[in-house]
Amino acid sequence: MSSTVDVLVAGGGGFIGGHLVGSLLEQGLSVRSVDVKPMDEWYQVHGDAENVQADLSRRENAYASTEGAREVYMLAADMGGMGFIENNKALCMLTVLTSTHMLEAARDAEVERYFYSSSACVYAADKQTNPDITALTEADAYPAMPEDGYGWEKLFTERMCRHFLEDFDLTTRVARYHNVYGPNGTWTGGREKAPAAVCRKIATAVITGEHHLDIWGDGEQTRSFMYIDDCVQGSQMILKGDSPIPVNLGSSELVSINQLYSIVEEIAGIKCERSYQLDAPQGVRGRNSDNTQIMETYGWEPSITLADGLAKTYAWVYDQVKRSLG
Repeated sequence: MSSTVDVLVAGGGGFIGGHLVGSLLEQGLSVRSVDVKPMDEWYQVHGDAENVQADLSRRENAYASTEGAREVYMLAADMGGMGFIENNKALCMLTVLTSTHMLEAARDAEVERYFYSSSACVYAADKQTNPDITALTEADAYPAMPEDGYGWEKLFTERMCRHFLEDFDLTTRVARYHNVYGPNGTWTGGREKAPAAVCRKIATAVITGEHHLDIWGDGEQTRSFMYIDDCVQGSQMILKGDSPIPVNLGSSELVSINQLYSIVEEIAGIKCERSYQLDAPQGVRGRNSDNTQIMETYGWEPSITLADGLAKTYAWVYDQVKRSLG
């Protein structure tokens, strides 16, 4: 590895990481991108970055990757959509090894700033039982009862970031991501999130002519979804900011899963018959981002509409589906 680098992106071979690396390179920064996956499985490989395949859950790899980095974006995690999270709780919690070793490595390498990508899954489950959800404020993470497995690991690592700041003077910043989506992401295989899964199902219906959709749950569960460009911009803003308090990074545009399907159907120009799988993983009944704190602290919030973001995502997913179907 090179001796010094402006930015390390841990998880740079992932969906968000790939877009973030591209943005940082466009700004003329030197970037080290590290991911556990073989490089031919990375979502984006940027030739101008220093690309490294390494398992950051191993302490020696975390230290080697962080050495000489001025800033760190810690996105690396074993995660996926609701189907993956509900069926792989132990795997999700084992990410604590990566989270712990990366914080130790950043402290010992004396990095200037450390960004941690947390999740809306840290929020207490009893505040998310109704589709007509009151938007979640940052204080709603406590008393703690987060998403089992994945959410507990995220909340624990948030606390580690806080205490590494207090005890070791490592400048940590934390954003709670709310359902990030967009092109160049997971769209099949079980780890994809709802927008990509919906785009895949409807693209398949268009291509095959079989206009029938299987929907997890009753479709009335609600979420907000943030387009990748807003996520990348917000993450960099929060890293540079003055506030150490975890902050929501998500759209406040609440929709039901049924509405999500309808938007993509309109983009695709079709209507499909729907079947509801009530025994499928659904997650909480409702979740939305309260953006009061990010507006007060930064004067900014994600603003790309769901319809605009889905149009770009559907076009990309359609091409992937068409290619896969030959």
